[in-house]
Amino acid sequence: MPNFPRLRGMIAATFTPMTETGDINYAEIKPYADYIASTAIDGVFVNGTTGEFSSLTVEERKKILECWITAAAGRFKVICHAGSNCQRDSIEIAAHAASIGAYGIGCIAPSFFKPATVNDLIGFFAPIADAAPELPFYYYNMPSITGVNLPVDRILAEGRKIIPNLAGTKFTHNNLMEMEMCIDLDGGAFEVLHGYDEILIAGLSMGAKAGVGSTYNYIPEIYDGIFRAMEDGDLTTARELQKKSIKTVEVIIRYGGGVRGGKAIMNLIGIKCGECRPPLSPLAQEEYAALEADLDALGFVKK
Repeated sequence: MPNFPRLRGMIAATFTPMTETGDINYAEIKPYADYIASTAIDGVFVNGTTGEFSSLTVEERKKILECWITAAAGRFKVICHAGSNCQRDSIEIAAHAASIGAYGIGCIAPSFFKPATVNDLIGFFAPIADAAPELPFYYYNMPSITGVNLPVDRILAEGRKIIPNLAGTKFTHNNLMEMEMCIDLDGGAFEVLHGYDEILIAGLSMGAKAGVGSTYNYIPEIYDGIFRAMEDGDLTTARELQKKSIKTVEVIIRYGGGVRGGKAIMNLIGIKCGECRPPLSPLAQEEYAALEADLDALGFVKK
């Protein structure tokens, strides 16, 4: 297995900026990237769940990634999510990502025709990973969305036998026992990227060193504080900051969740992400006003 450098700290799952007509607002990616570079965020995870990947065409996903890599200009890492229900689309996206200088590849399980076994999923991933053999490949585990709840430790252990660049997993699940099994597997051979922002301290306490999250985009100082406090063994501070994270998550849930509500918050802080594509509905003006009031009540500081 190649010895890839390990990720640390915050990897922001990016939103996809859109115009009022639902077209991709490619021009907004540069100021978005400049904002990311001004924070303690270490990298971005592009075209994932937060980026509405399932509502994008392959060509849109490729151009979005190109814009992010250009705009990042080496200031932070750019990881490409290549997952799709169509394996051939994923292969095309992964090969393109490798050709333009992405840092790594992530891939969620197919969620319409679902893999029934660990070997089925590994067989689906193998040619995708092979399309970008020089890049670390991460299994994006998110059973709440995909309905695929196969044992991740076995996917890693069996997968590396035929996927040499299998580096680890983006673990977006609250099964912390399974997460620990993945962290401990083969003496810590695999990276486990924590995926649930609202329980970050739990993942860090179990040994995770990096996280991928959507709320990192707009409250990065809270998560940077959590990472630093946990490194210093200051659990009291980490708990207080995690409570602030949870209160923010409670607010976005009231406005349609991390994609719909989170995109609205990005608009409020000055990053023009627009609205979501159908079937996610746009926020009405009164919802924006209520969201802003709820954030103000938390002491949320806008850009």
